[in-house]
Amino acid sequence: MDKEKEEVVNNDENIETVNQEIQKDNNEYEELNDRYKRLFAEFENYKKRSQKEKESIYGMITGDVVSSMLPVMDNLEKAAEAKSNDTQYQDGVKLVARQFQEALKSLGLEEIETIGQRFDPEFHEAVSHIEDETKGEQEIVQEYRKGYKIGNKVVRHSMVIVAN
Repeated sequence: MDKEKEEVVNNDENIETVNQEIQKDNNEYEELNDRYKRLFAEFENYKKRSQKEKESIYGMITGDVVSSMLPVMDNLEKAAEAKSNDTQYQDGVKLVARQFQEALKSLGLEEIETIGQRFDPEFHEAVSHIEDETKGEQEIVQEYRKGYKIGNKVVRHSMVIVAN
């Protein structure tokens, strides 16, 4: 019988040892699993940050390129409005001006509204101020130069005359 008791004690010790090893393995698993989840979350955040940076850089580059083309568009619009005896030439200039405007619009360029709008320093640059009782407070009455934006980013401020 003593041998049986000894075997039971040994079995209990073995079970305890196995349980300790299982607990140790479970703890190690939990630690590794936690590290994996953290690394995965960091990687997902990295991907999102990278995507935002990429979009931001694209927007900045697009804004810079479009900004450098705006004087060309201004000159094309002036040429299209100029009087000419050659109607075919004038129609051709108007066509090129429209195509150029459409190309810039396809990049997200939008004209900033001015005449009749309330002056907003984020979009408009006041070059003059007049008194006119028929106009509202801080109302834009004339535009010297068109302003443009891409999304919420102003590419070029509108140059305007403001009343009252």
